[in-house]
Amino acid sequence: MYIDDFLKLSDAQALTATAVGTNVIDLTIERSVGSGEPMAVFFSVGVAADQTTGDEDYTFDVEYAAAADQSTGIEQLVGRRIFESGTPTSPAQDADLLVAGFLFSIPIPPMTAGEVEQFLGVRYTLAGTTPTITVDAWVAPLSMGDQYTSYADNVTIG
Repeated sequence: MYIDDFLKLSDAQALTATAVGTNVIDLTIERSVGSGEPMAVFFSVGVAADQTTGDEDYTFDVEYAAAADQSTGIEQLVGRRIFESGTPTSPAQDADLLVAGFLFSIPIPPMTAGEVEQFLGVRYTLAGTTPTITVDAWVAPLSMGDQYTSYADNVTIG
């Protein structure tokens, strides 16, 4: 899959605490998002999530914000995925999934100019004793996530 650098929200971002992505997408005045082909933010784990003490939790948010630093102004939550160590409670998923190479997405619902703020970005909320993870995040058509499937080759070498 080809990834446009201007659509990257995190580029091998090493996380040890709650943070926002290293980049945002400035939607400027024309803020219609997702009209036409459905879009999503894709996340790829580069270095597996740490679960050493068993209390580490990882939350991935996609949000619109009024300011590029995502710390001031209005923030609108677009979507969220939660991964918990141990026995996750609904709607969270098991943090065991967050191994190197794991790919998941959060769809961006179609919105018009009056409904969204100027900047699209991601926020990572890490909790627990020693949470660490390295991730990439980018915006792409939702259909791009289904293009690669790995199949066993049914060949035994031995």
